Amino acid sequence: MKKFFTTIRNIFAIEDLRIRIINTLFFLIIFRLGSFVVLPGVDSSKLGDAEGIFGLLDTLLGGAFSRSSVFALGIMPYISASIVVQLLTVAVPYFQKLQKDGESGRNKINQITRVLTILITIAQAVGYLSTTIPAEAILIDRTFFTISSVIIITAGTIFCMWLGEKITDKGIGNGISMLIMIGIIARFPGSIAAEAVSRGMSGMLLFILEIVALFFVVMGVVMLTQAVRRIPVQYAKQVVGNKVYGGQRQYIPLKVNASGVMPIIFAQSLMFLPALVAGIWSDTSDMAASIGSTFSDFTTWQYNLVFGLLIILFTFFYTAITVNPNQIADDMRRNGGFVPGIKPGKQTSEFIDNILTKITLPGSIFLAIVAILPAIANLAGVSRDFSQFYGGTSLLIMVGVILDTLQQIESYLLMRHYEGMMKSGRVKGRSQNVAVAT
Repeated sequence: MKKFFTTIRNIFAIEDLRIRIINTLFFLIIFRLGSFVVLPGVDSSKLGDAEGIFGLLDTLLGGAFSRSSVFALGIMPYISASIVVQLLTVAVPYFQKLQKDGESGRNKINQITRVLTILITIAQAVGYLSTTIPAEAILIDRTFFTISSVIIITAGTIFCMWLGEKITDKGIGNGISMLIMIGIIARFPGSIAAEAVSRGMSGMLLFILEIVALFFVVMGVVMLTQAVRRIPVQYAKQVVGNKVYGGQRQYIPLKVNASGVMPIIFAQSLMFLPALVAGIWSDTSDMAASIGSTFSDFTTWQYNLVFGLLIILFTFFYTAITVNPNQIADDMRRNGGFVPGIKPGKQTSEFIDNILTKITLPGSIFLAIVAILPAIANLAGVSRDFSQFYGGTSLLIMVGVILDTLQQIESYLLMRHYEGMMKSGRVKGRSQNVAVAT
């Protein structure tokens, strides 16, 4: 306990870090307050709870979605635009060229992402207003309400995007990820309190077992997030003038879960298609009605089987487009590096690709298990709201963002010659680089 208070004192003793933490808290408070501001012309007492995919979005947005807030879509359109642009950098030569143009290229890509975010927000806002807000909850003319609300929601998303950029520049951690995480964490106290109340005194032992199980699930997700396969790299010695450079042995850290949470997001978006398509013919076909009912319930074995298989496929796909063994091998050769016992060039690329395939398979299976854990927890008797924290997108985002933030804080401590945040080992975030891998 003494070590904990010493670390807290050291953190706030660093002026730059203290200011950044205060700025981050200030921006997050603004974001949370905005999520409670209801759209003009809406009677919030007549709004229902979000279900299905809308329930997932509501969890990620901290309840702003179901409250018809001015931040109803939050930062999610920006996430969608970023995914689209990231895929375009793999498939379209123009975007590949921009990616290689350094700072000017990145600025151009950021500008394209912002414009695409506005277009996506407008489209999603129209769909949101027409499908999630009941007619009896609208107090003004429907046409005027739709036009004004689309403008307000779009402005809200742009403001959230600005908040995220400000947190990144003047705060601590990645701003966009912090906004998503705070929305998820905001629902956690209410969910755990509701679970404790529902269990009562007679079920307190069962509630304690649920908390213990959640602890081990979190530890497992931390292990999945942090696990790496290290490939040793030897750099040849180079004599420049009177100095000798190189001759060092480093390593390339290939993450077991290089794709992060993206496979779950992709798979989740596809899992609502069967129910949506089946709903068109549900009135005329019993089979369609059965399929729609099966894939509308995330606890059915059919849903989870298809969901798990899609996650495994998307994990391989996303890893293939984000980790390029050929580029890694070429960069190593240009810098005078080689894997001991492996010839530079094509053989090094094949060696890295082989290792990447071997570690991606168990990583994808573990990721699929994490994704279906909420369904397992719900079937085991955990309430639906609380079971969402046993895995899936919510838990992976929280663990990843917290680890990144702690790693940045520890970097500030070590730069000021303070001890790290842990007695044994270092806090390893996703941004930690130990070798030139790309």
